[in-house]
Amino acid sequence: MPWLFILFVVVPAIELYLLIQIGSVIGAGNTFLLILATGILGSWLAKSQGMATWRALNKRFSQGEIPGKELMDGAIILVCGALLLTPGVMTDAIGLLGLIPASRSAFRFVLKSFFTANPAVGIGVHVGERYNDMRSRSDDSDAGATESGGSDTYVSGSAKSRPTYTDAT
Repeated sequence: MPWLFILFVVVPAIELYLLIQIGSVIGAGNTFLLILATGILGSWLAKSQGMATWRALNKRFSQGEIPGKELMDGAIILVCGALLLTPGVMTDAIGLLGLIPASRSAFRFVLKSFFTANPAVGIGVHVGERYNDMRSRSDDSDAGATESGGSDTYVSGSAKSRPTYTDAT
């Protein structure tokens, strides 16, 4: 909840404040040109860095290696490109920093240390548990059998394939 408040209220308020302050110093027209220039520069950087990362990813795949660095770079480029779409000085600065290869390594280091310290940060924390529970029930039950437990209904397949899960209402 506090993250949504920060994302949808605090960040736009800071962006608006910064745009007003910059506009009062360099003028409204120049502020508009600044936003336009960062958008053009950002789109060019996002395209060129995205294509370079795509080529590096394909090269690692063709060598039979896991492209972990390239996947992280691709995610950073995607998010930073989206930040450049939002009008504002702060988001443009963060977006441009993420698109520059030299500073992208700092983003990668911060993300790697964050996800290493918090391995279950909002990425389907409980999604796999129910599926794995159903698979273990599938191994114990006979082919084509139907089990009911509480408000959930489980139907196993005849070839022990992926089980079908439906909520009984």
